[in-house]
Amino acid sequence: MKILLLGANGQLGRALQHLWAGSEVTAWDMAELDITHLEPVRKAINQLQPHMVVNAAAYTRVDDAETDIEAAFRVNARGPRNLALATAERGIPLLHVSTDYVFDGKATRPYHEFDRPNPLSVYGRSKLAGEEAVRVGNPNHFIVRTAWLYHTFGKNFALTICGLGRKGEVQVVNDQFGSPTYAPHLAQAINRLLETKAYGTYHMAGGGGTSWYEFTCQLFKMVGIQSTVTPVNTTQFPRPAQRPSYAVLTTLQDPRILLPPWEQGVQAFAKERQG
Repeated sequence: MKILLLGANGQLGRALQHLWAGSEVTAWDMAELDITHLEPVRKAINQLQPHMVVNAAAYTRVDDAETDIEAAFRVNARGPRNLALATAERGIPLLHVSTDYVFDGKATRPYHEFDRPNPLSVYGRSKLAGEEAVRVGNPNHFIVRTAWLYHTFGKNFALTICGLGRKGEVQVVNDQFGSPTYAPHLAQAINRLLETKAYGTYHMAGGGGTSWYEFTCQLFKMVGIQSTVTPVNTTQFPRPAQRPSYAVLTTLQDPRILLPPWEQGVQAFAKERQG
């Protein structure tokens, strides 16, 4: 299969490239193809003629988006719309990656694919707008919502908190809950999903749920960091963008898309770091 992968330099993009090594994959970041402009997108897809387009590109600076609204919507909404239109014109399926931030966190059980979104932040609203543009623009689509993504490189919570933990005691919020997702595990599940051709919306995140505090404790245990972790409330760390307090994801869809429990993701992360 010939694949066009966008967001090539991100955590998921890198994980997918590693998984698809040896396959016919064109992997581009925004520098190679600015998805916010329709005509370059059309031209690239017409020239490459891929069998599948995977969009892992996104504006992910959640707090900056509160004031950088135009840029967030340009990348997270207009970009997916352009990809949907250009792929639909050639009958090419599109897989688009979204987020748990489309929910408001008021649920008392894990969110499934048929729960109603209600984002709290500009980032969440821009990602939901991207989902809607893909659904309208290309009927042959996969929308994959994931959460708390991390890898052994790049900018993510796991690497940041481990770096702080090696310097001393850390404080971590214990009243925000989600589904930590190890990027290589998500890449493997996406690969399985593409084989189904069962278009629609899917929740794909580390199995189960936990708090940032518990996630940190497990991380430190697995990587051998001895520092004290102190639980605190979100109010002690005010941020510009409101986060959903409970955004654990589950799925009612194909069991082939299930990821391992989040604890296994931490174990794989620690093993990779030590290797």
